Amino acid sequence: MTVPTSQEQAVEHEVVGREGAGREGVTHPARIRSFTRRGGRMPQRHHRALAEHGPAYLLDLPRQEAGSMVQPGRSRLDLPTVFGRTSSVVAEIGSGSGDCVVAAAGSDTDRDYVALEVWRPGVAQTLAKAAHADVRNLRVAQVDAGQALAELFAPGSLEELWIFFPDPWPKKKHHKRRLVTPDFAETVATVLRPGGTWRLATDWADYAWQMRDVVEGCEAFDNPHAGRLADAGDPAVDPQGDRGGFAPRFAGRVLTRFELKGARAGRVVRDLAVVRR
Repeated sequence: MTVPTSQEQAVEHEVVGREGAGREGVTHPARIRSFTRRGGRMPQRHHRALAEHGPAYLLDLPRQEAGSMVQPGRSRLDLPTVFGRTSSVVAEIGSGSGDCVVAAAGSDTDRDYVALEVWRPGVAQTLAKAAHADVRNLRVAQVDAGQALAELFAPGSLEELWIFFPDPWPKKKHHKRRLVTPDFAETVATVLRPGGTWRLATDWADYAWQMRDVVEGCEAFDNPHAGRLADAGDPAVDPQGDRGGFAPRFAGRVLTRFELKGARAGRVVRDLAVVRR
């Protein structure tokens, strides 16, 4: 989950990196960032969490300079080595302060979890919560997931991918920054195994329609909830009327204060759960 929302943050730059040659002489095109950069000082407890629990949970990845993008071709995770066993793996993009992924890993010890989050205070909070709960089947990557997903995970290596409440970029001129796009759907299809599930949720209506159109428009996915309405009032607000396509609320998604805040503001949460063919 992206924390806090984009309305509460200033946008610093339009692109991540720049077009040009890296240290190895490889040219990497500039790309649009799908998250807001969050700066400021961290409290000492976050620094302590990183120092004390980073060695156990935080993945040490080769990076492009000192940024949030990993080095192409050099960042693939050997998941059995990372976790010390061979098991099904679930990844969450935008794990925020870790409420959902820590709870999931703690209650589902037969599977392994990887949290991808660019917000450093959120990474620190995730480490602290995981250590407090004595969670052993979780690792955290502080990365730009839009760029890192296909670099970190081999084709077909994930059982599930979760993206809950990604930054909605509500202004129309910023919609190009949204993470869930047709190109990104193809990347997700590559890293998911056949039969694997891509779960999404948003409380931003027009992003929900976009997500639905993207996942149903990707030939690699089936939507078992095609035609299902998330809310009885959807036909009056959905540009495609009663098309629906939304899943029941995912029971494994922890109800956070940010979701509650959206509900108090009258925003409907719409879930999607599509299956890799």
